[in-house]
Amino acid sequence: MTSRELADMIQDSPAKCHKALVKEYGRYVYAIVYNKLRGCGTNEDVEECVSDVFADVFLKCEFDLSLDNDVKYLIGTIAKRKAIDRFRSLCARANHMTDADEDDIHELVADFSVDDHVDRSELRRVLLDKIDELGEPDSTILIQKFYYNRNSNEIAKSVSMTATAVRARCSRAMNKLRAKLVEVGING
Repeated sequence: MTSRELADMIQDSPAKCHKALVKEYGRYVYAIVYNKLRGCGTNEDVEECVSDVFADVFLKCEFDLSLDNDVKYLIGTIAKRKAIDRFRSLCARANHMTDADEDDIHELVADFSVDDHVDRSELRRVLLDKIDELGEPDSTILIQKFYYNRNSNEIAKSVSMTATAVRARCSRAMNKLRAKLVEVGING
């Protein structure tokens, strides 16, 4: 979604614009926030932070309408900063800030290569598209296993299957995903 598209959508219907932003970037923001908060926050903390990210994007950001810039990087930056702020807040509240946590914070805010970030972002986008093409429940199983680090028992509860069935579906889904990635020239 570009800044021009976003501006047009806001003019047309702010509610539809907000829904479109969440639909297009919800998983992206959730993954960023979850990865920053998984060691200290609850699922509610993650969901609240994700909501805060979209509120900031929607209410506080001014978009340069003269350019056709993709707003994904802006949203990613806001998500990263919100998650870091929430991480600090949660750690301070729990009063369990250790040296390892401080090292994690420094790692979180370290500079990164823009080129590497763009390449990884594009690869993630393609990967998520191919996972979505697998359909349900395979896409849900793979997302929960590899993006949210859930085990077969946890996934089984959420998709109403047995853990053994989840493991079998995951294995078959991985083989299908590999084939789809090879078709687009990604070998892993």
